[in-house]
Amino acid sequence: MNEGEKQLEHTEDGQQTPSPRSEGCLSPPTQDLTLPGADSVDTDRDSEDGDQNGRVEPPDPEILSRVSSGPPYSVFSPSMKWWIVVMNCFSAFMSPTTSQIYFPAIPALAGDLGVPISKINLTLTTYMILQGLAPTVFGDFGDVAGRRPAFILSFTIYLGANIGLALQREYAALLILRMLQSGGSSGTLALSYAVVADIAPSSERGKYMGIVGAGQTMGPALGPLIGGILSQYLGWPSIFWFLTIITVVWMIPYVLAVPETGRKVVGNGSVPPRGWNMTLLDYFRFRRRVRDRSAAPKRQKIPIPNPFNTLAIVLQRDMAMILFYNAILYIGFMTATATLSSQFEEIYGFNQLQLGLCYLPLGVGTTIASVGEGFILDWNYRRVAKGLGVKVNRKQGDDLKGFPIEKVRLQVIYLQLVVGTGVYIGWGWALEMNAHVATPLVLSFFIGLCITGAFQVINILLVDLNPESPATATAANNLVRCAFGAVATAVIEDMIKGMGRGWAFTFIALLIAAFSPLLWVVQKYGPGYREERRQKMILAAEKKDAEMKGKGKRPTEGGVVNDTQS
Repeated sequence: MNEGEKQLEHTEDGQQTPSPRSEGCLSPPTQDLTLPGADSVDTDRDSEDGDQNGRVEPPDPEILSRVSSGPPYSVFSPSMKWWIVVMNCFSAFMSPTTSQIYFPAIPALAGDLGVPISKINLTLTTYMILQGLAPTVFGDFGDVAGRRPAFILSFTIYLGANIGLALQREYAALLILRMLQSGGSSGTLALSYAVVADIAPSSERGKYMGIVGAGQTMGPALGPLIGGILSQYLGWPSIFWFLTIITVVWMIPYVLAVPETGRKVVGNGSVPPRGWNMTLLDYFRFRRRVRDRSAAPKRQKIPIPNPFNTLAIVLQRDMAMILFYNAILYIGFMTATATLSSQFEEIYGFNQLQLGLCYLPLGVGTTIASVGEGFILDWNYRRVAKGLGVKVNRKQGDDLKGFPIEKVRLQVIYLQLVVGTGVYIGWGWALEMNAHVATPLVLSFFIGLCITGAFQVINILLVDLNPESPATATAANNLVRCAFGAVATAVIEDMIKGMGRGWAFTFIALLIAAFSPLLWVVQKYGPGYREERRQKMILAAEKKDAEMKGKGKRPTEGGVVNDTQS
């Protein structure tokens, strides 16, 4: 029985387990290439003819391998996908908003708690430390246990921390609860991007990740504005009550009706979730159907997350270069956003509300970049596939083994880097020369547009390269960039005092330019690194299956349904 017949048998007998033929499984793919211009309806017939006549050609390493038969990449309807993505856009909004909304309340907190501002600033440092570490736990937990348990646990911690922060009146409580708040909210970023990888193949992943990215990038722009308004008119506790309310507003529909998407749990969505992976509505329906308690599913074991899986990704050659360069970009973005309020207050004498409004051009730029970049990346994917003579399969997804996905993604980043570094230098010198306020505001829009656009390219590439563990890969990205960002925000004020605004920001722009050749290295040699990693994963899976057979256990399913061979 050939591979295609096995797949058909699997589909017809009604067993709902993730398919070993699906993209991203650890066994080497054996699919035939789709002929240019061929109908997806005729794919199976073409494949059978090739087998009978013995004329199946090996895949060209520069051609996109095609999945000729099998289940769709995701069984979720387009409307359900958008519902899932919108909910994840909001969850991605929470972590950066929580970080930035706090800034306008710092003087008021210091006065009410009777401590110097330097001690309040310490809560910023501890927040960023947890912001980098928490996703390493929640990301791996979400990859192995499912997205829903990880999201619910993360937001439950976050909700409790917000209530405590609104009620506390002691510095020690503020310090500890801010760490808990960071730990709860920061895990949601990695999970949000992973959900997109669960439901969207690479050919249409950009637009969905753009929506989620817009949620993330709006946080630094809207957070200070919201915090300034609340702090000025309702007092600093209202900030945390506001976060509490919007968290509850999000959690109610999520717990009720957002389905599990983790591919290690529900495959392409066709495997019924169990236990805590079920929505509350599905659980009630299930309880009505199951009359006999013995027919209920067995209790699930709670997997223990392994944060060292994140470090394993950081140490891979191509991942290390990508993560390092993304961290350099993050330095540029964070130093601009972190100093905007202090520099504008010093130069233009703005109050808290005016300073909050000054973040809006930056926020508009970041939002346009996040959404627009996704559509550009999807367009470039189709363009390259067409140039290679391959029709993109949006239903089942594409097997990317041998396909230069690094080139496809990174082709669009270089113009943004050139414009972005130039604008960044102009930003520094506009502040240095005390230019009219309109000048740095316009430049901040283009900083958000270009630097955030580059972020989005790298974020999507990271998910493409790590289909088996997208949340862990995003956590690795968060860990590295938060470490660099914490150092940069700690020293930028001293750099400005010692070097002046113009040269301080010029130095950072030159760092971005100096390390940009790393992207060319990834583009040229990344496919080779990826193939080496894929072969190692195949050998590891075969070894594990052999060990399980030796112990009389059932071998592991090759069933993580993804569309990239890492």
